[in-house]
Amino acid sequence: MLLQTGARLVLAPLGRMAFRPVVEGRHHVPRHGPVILAANHLSFIDSVVIPLVAPRPVSFLAKAEYFRRPGPRGWLTRTCLTGIDAIPVERGGHRSAQDSLRVALDVLAAGRAFGIHPEGSRSRDGRLYRGRTGVAWLALASGAPVVPVAVLGTDRIQPVGARLPRPGRVIVRFGTPLHFTPPVTGSGGRARRAVTDEIMTAVQALSGQEPAGCYLDLPSEG
Repeated sequence: MLLQTGARLVLAPLGRMAFRPVVEGRHHVPRHGPVILAANHLSFIDSVVIPLVAPRPVSFLAKAEYFRRPGPRGWLTRTCLTGIDAIPVERGGHRSAQDSLRVALDVLAAGRAFGIHPEGSRSRDGRLYRGRTGVAWLALASGAPVVPVAVLGTDRIQPVGARLPRPGRVIVRFGTPLHFTPPVTGSGGRARRAVTDEIMTAVQALSGQEPAGCYLDLPSEG
């Protein structure tokens, strides 16, 4: 915890200097209790920028291999991920996806904030892809409100394939919280799809991205 707090105190001002963020709607994020932040995904650094500008700690899942990299670069990666409260998980396959949702549910059950990219991976062409229903499952299972989030400009700071970010300006918009109630028996699948579509519509309204109208293929590197 001490390492995490110290790393965050260092990372937050460095992030403001590097990304010069313009933040809108921070007041929409509840200061206490469980909340899901559902964001679009244009760059690896999206899940770094959001925790640095949000009004409370936000946990995202990160590939466990990031925490196992050797050498000075590995240490720096682990320190940065620890500083933003990232949670290591094994990736790949249906079982690991289910395990990730259970980890996320535990975060919410503890009254914390959890961040998720419903598209499942980074958009390569800037369009907003159809959301996967894990975000709806979390919202319905936990009862936590969902705050839609749009992140803009990160694709120019660290495009897909770039090893390191470069200085630039990002915009982060937090939208009005959405509240959902569990579906009646027998309508779970349809309800999750409807909830996910409502969340993605709210994200699109904030980001202004062109809707792709289809799912994003999930590459092996996520």
